[in-house]
Amino acid sequence: MWGIVSTRVRCAAVIAAAVVLVPVGIATAGPSSQDSSGVVHETGEVATHAAARADCGPGSRPESGLQGDVPAVDRDSGRSTEGYDCNITRIGGFAGDGAGIVSASYDHCAYMGSLFPGSLVGPETGVQVVDASDPADPRPTVTLTEPAMLAGTWESLKVHAERELLVGTGVPALLGAGLLSVYDISDCAHPRLLNPGAGTDLRMPLPITAHEGGFSPDGLTYWSTGAEGVLSAVDLTDPTDPTVIWQGWMGMSGHGFGISSDGNRLYLSNNFGGLSILDTSAVQRRDADAQVRQVASMSWTDGWATQHSIPVTYDGHPYLFTVDEGGSGGVKLIDIADEANPAIVNSIKLEINLPENIDSQVASGMGGSAFAYESHYCSVDRPVNPTALACGWVSSGIRVFDIGDPFDVKEIAYYNPPAMTSRNLERSNSPHALASVIGVPLLSAPAVLQSAIGGQFDLAEAESPRSGMVVAGDLSTDWCFSPPEWRGNDLWVSCSDNGFMTLRLSEDVYTPPADQRSTIGS
Repeated sequence: MWGIVSTRVRCAAVIAAAVVLVPVGIATAGPSSQDSSGVVHETGEVATHAAARADCGPGSRPESGLQGDVPAVDRDSGRSTEGYDCNITRIGGFAGDGAGIVSASYDHCAYMGSLFPGSLVGPETGVQVVDASDPADPRPTVTLTEPAMLAGTWESLKVHAERELLVGTGVPALLGAGLLSVYDISDCAHPRLLNPGAGTDLRMPLPITAHEGGFSPDGLTYWSTGAEGVLSAVDLTDPTDPTVIWQGWMGMSGHGFGISSDGNRLYLSNNFGGLSILDTSAVQRRDADAQVRQVASMSWTDGWATQHSIPVTYDGHPYLFTVDEGGSGGVKLIDIADEANPAIVNSIKLEINLPENIDSQVASGMGGSAFAYESHYCSVDRPVNPTALACGWVSSGIRVFDIGDPFDVKEIAYYNPPAMTSRNLERSNSPHALASVIGVPLLSAPAVLQSAIGGQFDLAEAESPRSGMVVAGDLSTDWCFSPPEWRGNDLWVSCSDNGFMTLRLSEDVYTPPADQRSTIGS
């Protein structure tokens, strides 16, 4: 027992040292200088319409208030512990100790993201592998305990299905460095480590920073972003020997991204609200002394902590679905046909995200911790002429939209899982439980300010019996961060407190296309 504890303590100490020391090495080496030119576009407009509400069929347990809201009365009465659903039923699940921020799945298996320091606690540590051969009864198989998996995988845990690879980086607290592990998942229930050396051996850290990551479409490059703005390209041509082949500092802050189908464009999110379109063709070709050119940059005030983008086409016309993590920005539709002049042409929000309802958001969100009703990570059911978008919408649960016409979006279903109210200590790997030392929905702050400036914030409407809950959040909703994966009419997804779940979308509202291919953009 003490040997196990001692090993974990030593691992935690080395992880902490890596966070401090590896960025120093990167700074010493110096990222390659980049062409930071490119047209900059700014917009101050705030979307003021919500997607049409879903028409809930028989057997549904619909929301009791505004679309996306879990009212204070439901939280305090215990109603939210029953959950809410509309045209979606739960098939099965495995909660474990909760799920980290972004999880992944492949074949009949799921990989539950880890969160530091909870990833070091309990009988099972690191990334939990789940066998969902029987979707009604998913079972845990093994855990991945390499340093990157114990350090917390944040938003980096991704699968490349064609190459049967799973990759994650170590991110102990917003920013990590040096740790990256690659697994062969041809036997999905028992991943096999491919790189015991660089990235996994604590004596051989990779010169990367990490917060989020993802694959190029061909699976030969894993891109890693640090929240401080460094972007790194890791060559995985030989997955046993991951090698950094390009690195650059792309601005004051970076987050997630999406990548074009040919790998030649990377759409890098900005934590301050916006994105940059980067020409990554030289890296994709493996040019000597490759340079990355900024084609254009966008910034906006309707939402911030921009999360990721999903490149799609409608009848050959290219767009992005771009997700904001904070400030009730929702999901933006961006026209990129003229990539030097990208334009926001539509927005997807819930009623609780509208400026006139931000006061209600504060009233119910107090005591729920840093996040309230924010979009976070989405997937389309295919990249060409997509018909549906499924999103983790934090305290609003899983939301599903008909996007067959991207200019007339309708919600068709939702599933907000049962709240684990006051069960914080049972969820050591849940970011919701960890963050609940505070009760204030901090990510809503910019939306509150905008609503107040616009004269739409009513302080009286923002007050509720929960207004004094500035510390000790109570888990009166779940937090759904992870992108749902499309599997016919089923969705596989993980939420912070409920863990891994298999859900079924009613055939009355969705028919999967023959060429369905769940796509998150990286």
